[in-house]
Amino acid sequence: MGVGKVCWGAGMIVEPPALDGLGLMIRFAPLHCWAWVWILAGTATFACAWLSFGQDRWGFLAASVPPSLWAFTYLWAALVGDYARGLWIFIWYMTSHCGVIWCASRVPPAFRRGVEGRPG
Repeated sequence: MGVGKVCWGAGMIVEPPALDGLGLMIRFAPLHCWAWVWILAGTATFACAWLSFGQDRWGFLAASVPPSLWAFTYLWAALVGDYARGLWIFIWYMTSHCGVIWCASRVPPAFRRGVEGRPG
């Protein structure tokens, strides 16, 4: 998950996407700065992936920050009438990113072993 966030942020720097719906964020900083949020959060997420269950909570929190920022930015754009599609993108980020991250953070190690098979 962390590597994916780093790649997503790097992709925004290499080839910036359209700014439709991101007006609120762009008021505070240019897109390349927000891309670094993805990169730093992805790095923290990757680093925390190697910690034991419970101690890895900071990685899940870091993983949640960028999609939450984007989600609520798109929701704001929809609410103020700047970007009608923003509502649907908000729902997509909250379910496919934030929801999945939250669910993954709740799965204890014993269950993971049962699903993935026992090592050795």
